[in-house]
Amino acid sequence: MEPIEIGLVVTGLLLVVVLLGMRVAFAAGLAGLVGLVWIFWAKAGYDPSRFGKALVIAVKTAGQVPHSKIASQELSLIPTFILIGYLAYYAGLTKSLFEAAKRWLGWLPGGLAVSTVFATAGFAAVSGASVATSAVFARIAIPEMLENGYDKRFAAGVVAAAGTLASLIPPSAILVIYAIIVEQNVGKLLLAGFIPGAFSAVVYGSLIVGMALVIPGFGPAVGGYTWRERFVSLPPAFPIFFVVLIIILFIYNPFGGDAWGTPTEGGALGAFVVFLMALWKRMSWSQFKDALLETAKLSAMIFTIIWGVLIYVRFLGFADLPGAFSDWITSLEHSPMITLIMILLAYAVLGMFMDAIGMLLLTLPVVYPAVMALNGGENVSAADSAFGMDGTMCAIWFGILVVKMAEFCLITPPIGLNCFVVAGVRDDLSVQDVFRGVTPFFVADAVTIALLVAFPSIVLYLPSLAG
Repeated sequence: MEPIEIGLVVTGLLLVVVLLGMRVAFAAGLAGLVGLVWIFWAKAGYDPSRFGKALVIAVKTAGQVPHSKIASQELSLIPTFILIGYLAYYAGLTKSLFEAAKRWLGWLPGGLAVSTVFATAGFAAVSGASVATSAVFARIAIPEMLENGYDKRFAAGVVAAAGTLASLIPPSAILVIYAIIVEQNVGKLLLAGFIPGAFSAVVYGSLIVGMALVIPGFGPAVGGYTWRERFVSLPPAFPIFFVVLIIILFIYNPFGGDAWGTPTEGGALGAFVVFLMALWKRMSWSQFKDALLETAKLSAMIFTIIWGVLIYVRFLGFADLPGAFSDWITSLEHSPMITLIMILLAYAVLGMFMDAIGMLLLTLPVVYPAVMALNGGENVSAADSAFGMDGTMCAIWFGILVVKMAEFCLITPPIGLNCFVVAGVRDDLSVQDVFRGVTPFFVADAVTIALLVAFPSIVLYLPSLAG
């Protein structure tokens, strides 16, 4: 068999074992190792006496991947971003954010649900993990919504959907992973996530207000707060905005001149600031230990997926599957935009059966070169491109689109992880209840993705300022 045929067979087997329930990290690592052995043995003419040598070469090739790729400065952002979120929770910043959002936005139709969306968006700006964000607000926001007469399924759906914003709003672990895989600037990608993330929150909020206006008794407004009470609620939430400012300044200096440092340094300083705030709020030793343990668990899970998939990616390089897929995509008679939409729809279907990080890691090595080829290549100018942007901007734009698709996949059945997390936190909710509750947000996400595709400037405005 030719290498590309081996690549197709191994990829098909990988998808089968993942759908049967094997963890993505182990399935990808095993598929990559088997594929490498197969390719090296095929080059030796399937000589039985040379199988051992092919196995040794494959093991050495695969063994170089974990250290060479994981020992990356950019990846050190992931545990610091996750730690910021857990420390912020133990510092009580989540409750402060929710209270401030409730006092300022509660007067709207469906105001408590709208407050939950924007408080979650604020917490997402210091938390790099959607799962952690959903778990935190399931404890804080759902009880208040139930006390105010909200349907329990919709209350759970609001939290599960709003929790996905942590995937897009920096600091975002999944954006860092995308940048590493496609070898793009981490800072620009993080910067690109701010406006689309805020835009997504606005679309969610608008959907809730619209439903409250149309459906009688859907979501009663929460009023009675004076202007003094509203302004008093802001200072306890200021640490969140301070951490966001630090991250922005370490990515892009809006005052002119060079940025103050690297994104890694910004993440570390942000974690230190939230740590001091948690100490000031008298965080206990057991809480600090829990924050470190949860950070270590989630970081280890993410890094395990990364190294497993990167072994598979190394095999794809030997099989030349990315190049063949790019050639096939560019040979299609459809317009580049139609092809891009078809790719995004394929992500929507694939996300029903795979977790977000695993899905992106498995597909990007093949899909990303194809999308860049559709636009005209890595070095194409904006004038000569298919999508009206140069290669760097196309990489950033596509990154935000696929991460938004990953957000969408966090709430789609049957694998929607955020829905399982919310149901796990609340004993009075089943997973089916949460999936029913998030259904209206499928429409909101579809509208958001369509607008991001139609108006790339929503994504590219801030990165273009960074030069």
